[in-house]
Amino acid sequence: MHEPVNQLIKRLNIKLLGHYRYYGITDNSKSIGSFFYLTRRQLFKTLKRRSQKHRLNWDKYEKLLMKFPLATPKIYVSIYL
Repeated sequence: MHEPVNQLIKRLNIKLLGHYRYYGITDNSKSIGSFFYLTRRQLFKTLKRRSQKHRLNWDKYEKLLMKFPLATPKIYVSIYL
């Protein structure tokens, strides 16, 4: 909660990549895509709570994610090989 944003997203990306590598198998793309969407929404809510003035809106959040992008989901294991 009190970490700088770049370090927070860096640590979050490590955890996201681990999740994607574990669950990123064939036919699971919808679930990990949903997980990415929910993680992104929760990060917005968490960053918005850091200030009592709620100065973070969705447009500023999008710009922040352009500067510090989140790891995107990817299928790592194909069971059809």
